[in-house]
Amino acid sequence: MANTRQDDRSEPWKDPGAMPYVRIDKVTKKFGDFVAVDDITLNIYRGEIFCLLGGSGCGKTTLLRVMAGFETPTAGSIWIDGVDVTAMPPYERPVNMMFQSYALFPHMTVEQNVAFGLRQDKLPKQEITERVIEMLKLVRMNQFAARRPHQLSGGQRQRVALARSLVKRPKLLLLDEPLAALDKKLREHTQFELINIQETLGVTFVVVTHDQEEAMTLASRIGVMNHGEIVQVGTPTEIYEYPVTRFVADFIGSVNMFEGSLIEDEPDYVRVESAELGGIFHVGHGVSAAPNATVWVALRPEKIHVSRERPEGNGDNRVAGVVAEIAYLGDQSIYLVRLAGGRMVRVTQPNIVRQGGGDRITWEEPVWLSWDSSSPVVVTQ
Repeated sequence: MANTRQDDRSEPWKDPGAMPYVRIDKVTKKFGDFVAVDDITLNIYRGEIFCLLGGSGCGKTTLLRVMAGFETPTAGSIWIDGVDVTAMPPYERPVNMMFQSYALFPHMTVEQNVAFGLRQDKLPKQEITERVIEMLKLVRMNQFAARRPHQLSGGQRQRVALARSLVKRPKLLLLDEPLAALDKKLREHTQFELINIQETLGVTFVVVTHDQEEAMTLASRIGVMNHGEIVQVGTPTEIYEYPVTRFVADFIGSVNMFEGSLIEDEPDYVRVESAELGGIFHVGHGVSAAPNATVWVALRPEKIHVSRERPEGNGDNRVAGVVAEIAYLGDQSIYLVRLAGGRMVRVTQPNIVRQGGGDRITWEEPVWLSWDSSSPVVVTQ
């Protein structure tokens, strides 16, 4: 699920001397007594695809609108490429925004839609023509230049909206749920098109989405939002593998979360006793918590091994149960395993052998679950 593109890219956010391209400094936005964005400080670097990820009402679209200039912050400031744009109207900012609805003009052709902003800026006719042709070729819509929006598919309209947003060569492109109107297969295909276009042009993208898989695919980094705050910023791998709170662990992907008590705490490992598990987690990382503190252990379903035989070794990181449910999803199967105390544990296994082949684990079978000490993550909040 995690994106590995960042492994092949520079990571300017790790360079203490790097200058952020977009600097959000202690920004708060209130609507009456309601705090939509709560004292957010965030740096975004040139050439990034940065995703703001969160559920409905978390403040991500409000923050995007503040960056675009459609909302004025109650407190704080916005800087783009070293310039304070907090008081600038939207049309003076080096920013363009692609809306969820695409907002294409129905009476205009594809070519006219893309050229609209350039004509408003009164650019020379020849330059407008050249830039529109260039952009339509980039999004592979040049053969549809004479069509109107109602003659296009959802994916084609999305590409026209993207071309219109990029043709003015903004320093920063803001995208509000850009793929929400597309079906799953087209959405997955378009995600990679967006990445390729962004890498070709080098424009900095900030994408708002509630779709975790979309964020994991697109982003160089993700900011997870909840109740107007950014609760964690990191690469897709960091967000998925090393969540800092229960909320982040639960929001990103599927997870089994167990409450427990810290019974052993060493610099390179901890042991957590969990009544819900009916056993002990041995976790291969330290944690900052008091002895016997209540903590939570997050364990991803794909990191659990299921077998009929009792695993070798000591008694940690294993538990017996009975298969209660199985869901076949084609590429993988989901097992819900009931532990002795009644807790259900979700396990996912890839289907590397075609169904009907091999001696498969089935319903109501006794099984053992086990996992490596590097798989669980302990969170304290």
